[in-house]
Amino acid sequence: MVAERAAFASSAAGRLSAEIRRLLESQERCSLALAGGSTPRPVYERVAAELPGRESWSRIDLFFGDERCVPPGHPASNYGMVKEALLDRVPVDSAQIHRMEGERPNPDEAARAYEGLLPERLDLLVLGLGSDGHTASLFPGAPSLGETRRRVLAVKSPAPPVNRLTVTPPVILGARLTIVLVAGAEKAEALARAISGPYDPDRAPGQLARSGLWVADTAAAAGLEPLRR
Repeated sequence: MVAERAAFASSAAGRLSAEIRRLLESQERCSLALAGGSTPRPVYERVAAELPGRESWSRIDLFFGDERCVPPGHPASNYGMVKEALLDRVPVDSAQIHRMEGERPNPDEAARAYEGLLPERLDLLVLGLGSDGHTASLFPGAPSLGETRRRVLAVKSPAPPVNRLTVTPPVILGARLTIVLVAGAEKAEALARAISGPYDPDRAPGQLARSGLWVADTAAAAGLEPLRR
């Protein structure tokens, strides 16, 4: 799904809201894991406007795909961004919000604790894509890309904040639906590689979500044009 740059956030929010409604029509509760970063922020703000009622939010359990090892009030916190953009704007009970505790002194303990909170299979997982091809905090060439048993790991990022928590490939591959949000010309090469390049998630981690729903703006999708002709 490709949206004009000005319409990207509203288009992505419309699709995300529609998928949440679809899930809640067929089951009692929905488990939704959210991404951090700058791209999802305006999308979440619009989701809050599209799904304002308690009837929906009382049935949604919220999780996170990754987190920086910082306190929740830190400017780099994924939880902090989501709280400002979405959680403070909708009637969701705090008991339904399961954040990764990045501020714990021992990141591995925090990762293991979060494994115990995650459902066996997420209904809906929102991811982003970095210009280097990473998704969640799974970076190209990282040992975490070979993980098959653990579902959450403490990892290192090539960019600060260095210490991170992230879901692993089994969580991404096991999600019932993954929505990947991609915006900006700097993501064009990574997007083309993720969707149409030779399958090698060790070099292009975003390919783990290749079978999901990709929502991109026209700038990010520019690299796909030669593949369409």
